[in-house]
Amino acid sequence: MTILVTGATGTVGQHVTELLVQRGALVRALTRNPERARAKLPEGVEIAMGDLMKPDTLEDALQGVKAMFLIVSSDEPNADLNTDPQVLALAEAAGVKRVVVLVGFEEGPVEEALRASAMEWTLVKPAEFMANVLTDWRETIRTEGVVREFYGDALSARVHEGDIAAIAVEALLGDSHHGRSYPLTGPEALTRREAVRAIAAAIGKDIPFVELTEEETRQRWRDEGYDEESVEFFVQIAKNPPEEGYTVLPTVEQVLGRPARTFAEWAIEHKREFL
Repeated sequence: MTILVTGATGTVGQHVTELLVQRGALVRALTRNPERARAKLPEGVEIAMGDLMKPDTLEDALQGVKAMFLIVSSDEPNADLNTDPQVLALAEAAGVKRVVVLVGFEEGPVEEALRASAMEWTLVKPAEFMANVLTDWRETIRTEGVVREFYGDALSARVHEGDIAAIAVEALLGDSHHGRSYPLTGPEALTRREAVRAIAAAIGKDIPFVELTEEETRQRWRDEGYDEESVEFFVQIAKNPPEEGYTVLPTVEQVLGRPARTFAEWAIEHKREFL
């Protein structure tokens, strides 16, 4: 069967695509940028143009699709993606039988539409991605050998993006995941300081952690183009992270039959990114 992967060049979607190809699945990648998709994705992946915010662009991409990995928003900085729930009605009408959704910060209209459909569904609900530190810290580690961050003692049970993808692939290909909602974390909760120390160990260099004040942090986010509402949200999440963001859960091991990968393992895998 053909599986449609949306967000196929994203942090999780690229892993989903690669794992499906390894499992012998026929994969069609939905993208707004075909050139980028062809450069990043494995050979044999079919590329389909379409925009999740414009459902009327998806008719061709959905033809012959029996399962779909669906994102509701992009994990890229300042991305503008906000998936239209009408995508689910079009998918069902096209004959899609199974949908796996990568849930964002919380469930919304897309998840509601999926639950109301006749399609099989699974929700994948990760805590913070380990890969987020590439956006947050890579540049200053590479150029200055330092991390400047707000509230260094904040805990996070970061989860490996490869583990998120592996859960999604199991749900796409397996028959025992319908109606399941999978909250995902890594195997440990680390503070930001501890995460930086893990990266330092991986690259063999000391990385000082410089704690920013709240006002310095607010100004940095303003300079990055975020509006005041977003800045306030980021600050509150940093100061008072939700319990589910740092409470370690066994879901990855329960579904995959192996332990979730640690942040230290992730840091070793990605050490070239910081050098």
